[in-house]
Amino acid sequence: MTIEEQNTKARQLRKDILRMLFTCQSGHPGGSLSVVEILMALYYHTARVDPKNPSWEGRDRVILSKGHGAPALYAILADCGFFPRQDLWRLRQADSHLQGHPDRNKTPGIEACTGSLGQGVSIAGGMAMALKRKHSPARVFVVTGDGETQEGIVWEAAMSAAHYQLDNLTVLLDHNGLQIDGPNDEVMGLGDVCGKYRSFGFECFSVDGHDIGAIAGAINTPVQGKPKFIECRTHKGEGVSFMRDNFSWHGKAPNEEQYNKAIEELEVTV
Repeated sequence: MTIEEQNTKARQLRKDILRMLFTCQSGHPGGSLSVVEILMALYYHTARVDPKNPSWEGRDRVILSKGHGAPALYAILADCGFFPRQDLWRLRQADSHLQGHPDRNKTPGIEACTGSLGQGVSIAGGMAMALKRKHSPARVFVVTGDGETQEGIVWEAAMSAAHYQLDNLTVLLDHNGLQIDGPNDEVMGLGDVCGKYRSFGFECFSVDGHDIGAIAGAINTPVQGKPKFIECRTHKGEGVSFMRDNFSWHGKAPNEEQYNKAIEELEVTV
């Protein structure tokens, strides 16, 4: 896609996210809006997947460890053809396969049940190790949040991934600087997160998390003998002025007036 086409697609995905959350009056807009370009870089430029055969053995695995960002993942999976787009408007309904957090037993294209924060990196590491032992060329990508990076299990998984030289594993951090209780630096600062992953044995990159080309470039940079970490610097609530960089939009749905205002902003072509 051209840059203009990418921007148009990103706005459409954000509108779909907001429509899902407004319709069910529940969910997490802030982190869903911040992760859009990261997932676009994976699904439209990098990951080898087959919507017609979601269980294809040779596929790359994409895991959304920050499971509350599921609306963004659902919007992209629908756009790629894993399931009909009209399913999106049943988000969080009892009879829907699209629950508040990803469920691999219900939704085509979902690789792991996530939502208990921190576990996604461990799951991804286990998958990457199994694929290497099978001599599979498939890769594993895991998208994490900065709040969940405060979990100890993330660093245990990082130590393991480096020890076993999992160069088929890429960890992408949606680093928007905010979590449910406020700024990361006030809750529990991450410090030099690239430096920390580097000290654990990762090859590290830091990019603009809303620049699809930069993200894809880092993902596709060859690295041998070690896992890869990509810090994607993003804005929580990206695309909507009153949600951007506002942690109060971590976990609440917009009312009708707020929804209409957000959609109006996203309709504007810059």
